[in-house]
Amino acid sequence: MAALSEAEIEKLFSGAPQFFARSQGHGTGAPHPSVAFPWNDELGIRDLTDHTQIEHDAWGCVTAVPRIILRDPTTPMSPSFKKRPHFNSRCQERPNMLSMQGLEKGTIGYQAALEMSVADALQEEQYGFDSLGSKGHVIVEQRQKLITSKDSLRHLDDASIMEQLLKIEERYESERNGARMKSHDLYNDLFTKVLHPPTRVIDHNDPYSLAVQIHALVKVLAASNAWIDFSRVEWRLRLGQILWGFPLDDEISDESSINEGQGAQDRSEERYWLLLQILLSCELLFRLDLITEGDEFGVGNLKVAEIHRFEKEANLSVKWSLMLARSWLENITVTKSNPTQSEPTTPKSWLTSLTSRMSLKHEHMHGAYHTDHTQYRHNTQSEYIYAIHGKYAERQVLGLMQFARKIRWPDVHFTMAKLSEKAAALGGATLINTPPPTSDARRSSYFGGDRDSTHVSRRPSRRRKVEAALHDSGWLSKSYMSGLIFPGEVLSHLLMSTLLETDEDALASLGPVANLCGGLVYSGKSFWSTACIVGRVLGAGQGSAECMGWISSDVVPQGFSDGWVNITVDSLPGDISRTGRKARLWGKTAIERESDVLGDADASNVLPADFIIPHENTYSNPPPSNIRIELRALNLFAPVDSVHTTPTIEQQLNPFSTASKDPEIHTYPASVAFTVSHDGISQDEDVNFALSNDVYFVTAHPCVPSSYVKYFKSPTSPTIQQVDVSGHDTNGKPSSSAHITGHPLHRFYTYTAIHLTELISNPSATLEQLLNTGSLSNRSSSGSSAPNRPSRVLVIDCITGFSPPRSPGMASLSRVSSLSSSIDNEPVNIPQMQMPGSPDLERRPSTAASSGSLLERIEPPFSNSESKMHLGTRRRQFGSDVELLVRALCAERGWNAVISRRRRGCLACAIREAGALGWHVIVRVE
Repeated sequence: MAALSEAEIEKLFSGAPQFFARSQGHGTGAPHPSVAFPWNDELGIRDLTDHTQIEHDAWGCVTAVPRIILRDPTTPMSPSFKKRPHFNSRCQERPNMLSMQGLEKGTIGYQAALEMSVADALQEEQYGFDSLGSKGHVIVEQRQKLITSKDSLRHLDDASIMEQLLKIEERYESERNGARMKSHDLYNDLFTKVLHPPTRVIDHNDPYSLAVQIHALVKVLAASNAWIDFSRVEWRLRLGQILWGFPLDDEISDESSINEGQGAQDRSEERYWLLLQILLSCELLFRLDLITEGDEFGVGNLKVAEIHRFEKEANLSVKWSLMLARSWLENITVTKSNPTQSEPTTPKSWLTSLTSRMSLKHEHMHGAYHTDHTQYRHNTQSEYIYAIHGKYAERQVLGLMQFARKIRWPDVHFTMAKLSEKAAALGGATLINTPPPTSDARRSSYFGGDRDSTHVSRRPSRRRKVEAALHDSGWLSKSYMSGLIFPGEVLSHLLMSTLLETDEDALASLGPVANLCGGLVYSGKSFWSTACIVGRVLGAGQGSAECMGWISSDVVPQGFSDGWVNITVDSLPGDISRTGRKARLWGKTAIERESDVLGDADASNVLPADFIIPHENTYSNPPPSNIRIELRALNLFAPVDSVHTTPTIEQQLNPFSTASKDPEIHTYPASVAFTVSHDGISQDEDVNFALSNDVYFVTAHPCVPSSYVKYFKSPTSPTIQQVDVSGHDTNGKPSSSAHITGHPLHRFYTYTAIHLTELISNPSATLEQLLNTGSLSNRSSSGSSAPNRPSRVLVIDCITGFSPPRSPGMASLSRVSSLSSSIDNEPVNIPQMQMPGSPDLERRPSTAASSGSLLERIEPPFSNSESKMHLGTRRRQFGSDVELLVRALCAERGWNAVISRRRRGCLACAIREAGALGWHVIVRVE
């Protein structure tokens, strides 16, 4: 038997995804997971993904990575400009938000699955930033140094900051239209209006160069304990709270220790420093864009040493500030107007108040700039009124309406005009240099009083649990309408919050407190964040819909009326113990080795017999047939947070009381009940699964079977005996992927397949017991290719013997709103294809072989060109109670699982992907 050549191996695994984890360079954090098709040039294959694409311009901010927006043809595009070279800060959210929306509803992709263990949410809170108002002594002292140092910040009041932001906005627009600014002019403006000039010459050849200006700005922005670090997730949502939030009743709880501040003046101080940070970041970004554009066109003069210095000095906080600057310049506009008698004005800037309270002559501050700061006090009244507002209110409104349609919000087609009008009104200008509204009294906290920041111990959490107080036209809605949104889960929270704050009926029914990482029941439907295990399970059912981190379902908790609900789950000990530097993602070599298409083989000595064609349906004893599984109920039990009194049954099922002004969101254990029937039992069986573990599901990456290969195997051996990579069949015609079963699997990979009914009947069996050879009957194993090695992966067969839903009305659960996009919600009729991996098919005599041949060619019974396994990377209307049950089973037993759909990818590629992830369960569905 001849070894396979390198060219033959490439043909053999044409269309097979390969899994990688590679470092992106110094200071970029954990390695970057990726999937590639290195042996394919066809765009139709190279562009395959395991996640959905963004479907609206308003949602493009969800990720910092380059993305494709699949626009609905009926949706107008955002205003576009000629694309020019621009600076890339090379930082991004973790996990990647595109990969957080897998092709299968309720799932994530390969990249997100690995990045969850190095998620941004796992970082510790920023030291000293424990309030939206006044900061501690360390922060105040550091900021004092910045405004008193001879080579740092000048004294700027609110009006000066807004004037500079207005000027940088005009420059940015001019630069995008082709205008070029002179370095000398930018130098003069920066060092006469914003910063003090350098005290020493940095560049003797060109003292006014952009590099000198960039160095000075980075030095200020990189100062520790002075600026908000937006790499910390707790501040990404609070960005809008600082800019648009009222100081009263605008609370948010996200498991951090940040308090809301003491009042209007307290909050305005933080807004001042935030606007100053935005100004400095915009000034820096504009100059970096100029250098990037000049380098692109061959006119740049940046030295290698200057690049290295920037990479060293620009820490992660600076890079996230640059991301904030880009979002500000792209989405926010500043307006200036003359004050009227009816408009309140600011008596003096916040900086004046600060300098009047601080002693600026601390002897221990070496190099402090000693001067009489009273000369910087301004007039008692500002000359102009400055305001900010979003540039693309219409885009944001259309994005909100599309979100409502996608998740099938109740009566959205009747209330759309009203919602649109109210949302558009939120895009109005927000005054900056006027006193924020105040109130004589503040209500008690929605979340149990002020949070003490000094003694808070937070368990590591890969996704923060966020609760927020909602208001009619509140700051969450204004944040969304502005478009000033950081990458990450912020957009998911803002979309649902804005939808609720603009829907008066929903807000009145659900109450003023929202659990943005839990679920809600409203108007006969349930809506669940993908951060909640119930949402990830119900997403597998018929009639579910998913959009931007939210899943809607026709399944509602039994007996539960309108209201919010939180679900109690346990984190998997293995997942929590392998976070940070212990995460699997740091093991780049192990990830690639345990998913290599050649297993542990030497590439120079690979034989056809080293491979098998894996399948999930080879059993010594056939499983039962005519299997039917139907969902009976989603059950919530007594709230786990009811410690003072024992509520009545009615109170258990509805945590909101009409007598309570501020409803409390209760936390419930959840379970799902099913009825199972098949030919092997005389009557229906009832089974229940507790959704008790915070497991995740990954969409197996799509693959395309090689069109170059024919396999020959012996009926007495599971391994492949011969591989024909000529690219033609026996009649000399080019072969097509419709003739192929999938990709081969190297014998390095061992797996055990078990039928779902067998798994249900053995509730006490552990994963280790199932992976080891045991006495269970309806199971198959790849052990014959490696008889002495334990199985690595458990394959759950959810295909063989299952019948369609009993009720003909089940199809109605996949109803499609007439307003929905054809990209996601339209059912697609796809002919079912019998994969040629079953034993009966393999024993069928080949018409191309002689009757006495011991080799049989694996071919399907037909070669319909429409029956290819590959279905593309758009969501289809898959889903059934069978899939819902198997996910519930995994949630009860604590198994993360890869969801492999037979018509989208082969089992071999799914097994290799499980190896890359370090997971041990694959769910194989039709």
